[in-house]
Amino acid sequence: MGKEKIETAGIPIQGMHCAACAVRIEKALHKSQGVVKANVNFANEKATVEFNPANSSLEEIYNIIKDEGYGIVQGGKDSEKEARQKEVSDYKRKVILAFLLSSPLMYIMMASMLGWPIPQIIIDNNALAQFLLATPVLIVGRHFFIQGFKSLFRLVPDMNSLVAIGVGSAYTYSFVVTVFILSGSTLFSAMDLYYEVAAFLISFILLGRYFEAIAKGRTSEAIKKLLGLQVKTALVEREGREMEVPIENVKVGDIVIVKPGQKIPVDGKIVSGHSSVDESMITGESIPVEKIVGDTVIGATLNKTGSFKFKAEKVGKDTALSQIIKLVEDAQASKAPIQDLADKISNYFVPTVMGIAIIAALAWFFVGQGFLFSLAIFITVLIIACPCAMGLATPTAVMVGTGKGAEQGILIKSAASLQKAQEINTVVFDKTGTLTKGEPEVTDIFTESLSKKEVLMYAAVAEKRSEHPLGESIVNKAKQQKIVLKDPAKFNSITGKGVEASLEGKNILLGNRALMKERNISVEKFEPKLAEFESDGKTAMLVAVNKTAVGIVAVADTLKEYSKEAVTALHQMGKQVVMITGDNKRTGEAIARQVGIDKVLAEVLPEDKANEVKKLQNTGAKVAMVGDGINDAPALVQADVGIAIGSGTDIAIESGDIVLVKDDLRDVVVAIDLSRYAMNKIKQNFFWAFVYNVVGIPVAAGLLYPFTGLLLSPVIAGTAMAFSSVSVVSNSLLMKRYKPKIKTRGN
Repeated sequence: MGKEKIETAGIPIQGMHCAACAVRIEKALHKSQGVVKANVNFANEKATVEFNPANSSLEEIYNIIKDEGYGIVQGGKDSEKEARQKEVSDYKRKVILAFLLSSPLMYIMMASMLGWPIPQIIIDNNALAQFLLATPVLIVGRHFFIQGFKSLFRLVPDMNSLVAIGVGSAYTYSFVVTVFILSGSTLFSAMDLYYEVAAFLISFILLGRYFEAIAKGRTSEAIKKLLGLQVKTALVEREGREMEVPIENVKVGDIVIVKPGQKIPVDGKIVSGHSSVDESMITGESIPVEKIVGDTVIGATLNKTGSFKFKAEKVGKDTALSQIIKLVEDAQASKAPIQDLADKISNYFVPTVMGIAIIAALAWFFVGQGFLFSLAIFITVLIIACPCAMGLATPTAVMVGTGKGAEQGILIKSAASLQKAQEINTVVFDKTGTLTKGEPEVTDIFTESLSKKEVLMYAAVAEKRSEHPLGESIVNKAKQQKIVLKDPAKFNSITGKGVEASLEGKNILLGNRALMKERNISVEKFEPKLAEFESDGKTAMLVAVNKTAVGIVAVADTLKEYSKEAVTALHQMGKQVVMITGDNKRTGEAIARQVGIDKVLAEVLPEDKANEVKKLQNTGAKVAMVGDGINDAPALVQADVGIAIGSGTDIAIESGDIVLVKDDLRDVVVAIDLSRYAMNKIKQNFFWAFVYNVVGIPVAAGLLYPFTGLLLSPVIAGTAMAFSSVSVVSNSLLMKRYKPKIKTRGN
């Protein structure tokens, strides 16, 4: 039976107003038979749904969300952007209107307190005047009541329900009082009215929502910047002529023309011409790279001087930039494990607050404080409560943190990876291609019986059919010395040990001690020289012809430019640094000494790297594995956090949890430090969100009144609630000021 195909959809949602909304939609989606996993992010207002199309269609998923009372934004990124802009402009219009309508009420209230002049017609008709001024404000904020009561009737109350009940209670009570006053009753007076409370609450809550919408929009600026890099059109050759086409119409195989000063539209390979290209948006290198026929070019990079034509190889969602954007979007839509706590609290928060409000109001009423006092308590408790702050604490910090990482060329694939990276205490580096350039060169040739050229010739013939980087360096050295290399009669690669070949009846072996020992070839006389080369960090390979050792070829792989600096910085952060290599222990330790690494795991075969990582984890270590993302894939997956060195063009296929786009190991330090910084922000956000609610709700319930006479005004409570979410988002936005502790390319 074949594996069922699972599809993933990112669905922008309209109408979420607190974390409880996100939890509610998630619950509804999980009830669907075809939904495998659903994650709703309140901060970026998007649902990421994995579903089995055999059991659920996208339309059915849309309907589930709509049935819960929320809207769907369809039509791609432009429609999503328009929806966000419309939300901000709608709130702005409502805020202006609400405050204009509330201003006369504010003047009446202040005038009564301070003895300012009030027109006689208003004095004579105070209750009616306040009713006429307050009612339009509630009409402006009617969506609070529509959505709030709709949620309440569904028995899933949310933030809007608290506002609707609180403001609605103040307004309804005032309306009843107005009817009594207008009917001539002397039971009530204008002092019993709460119209200004209702109007001011709506105005301040709208203002808070307006600022929140602006702030939430700013958390996704990294995506906007990346989208801004995309080219809109491309110049292609079709039917023998040049034509400009929209970027989405470029096809694989198209010949694309790029002129000086233009951005390269898609990824491909140059077929004619040459130029220098600024690839800083991918590599962080400010110096342009020379490009000739056969070289790869990357979409969104900038052509500097020459003109060239290239064949499109990756278009649309397959380009490097599109892959980067998708990775950042996926990370921002994902949920950190620490968010689970906030979700659980949000699920019960609103009903709990409603219960506290009712109990507090009844308690004060029965101890003799009267109806107005109890009503004020009821409204204040409902209005001051804010689950939004808790719901925004994690996702906003994740969005800004992953966006900041993308700006640094560090692609953090998920919120969980962002959280786990700060827990790392051991960093394991693969040697070849990670700590070193992976471009070895022949440094020494030693022999006693033959000439150095003969030894090099035998070694190069043996490696002629090999694809190993060490073999390639030997063949290149022979070519540099103009040695004629005949094709071997046979070739055999011996995993982890070396190669075997035949030339004109002679059997040639090139490899390590283990290979020579296996074939009963004595290498005792070469041991001192082998040890010397290995102590210098060189890979020394023995050459044997017809079962007799004839010499040594030593190859060295040079360290990457910033390897030592990265290791030093990790030590300063208190991390243990380990190197894993297939080389022998002596060679590995020599490289380790050069960069200051603590521990070497040597003579490890590629398939055993994951086991070595597991052994470290079994000692209690939290391990980050740094590798090239292809050969090291099992180890990257086994590690607590896999950090893959990105190639810039195949980013999406990397196995790591974090991908370093730039080939700069100092970014490992930045990734771990950025994770620490982001988690500190999340903890700060949670602290303020919890403190706000834990302190605010009891104070609103009148806890301090018996001791201090302090009673929180509903208007002050509404103002505090309105700005609590804004403060959490603003704290996350401060992450934009983050500066790496270590200087890397591109920052």
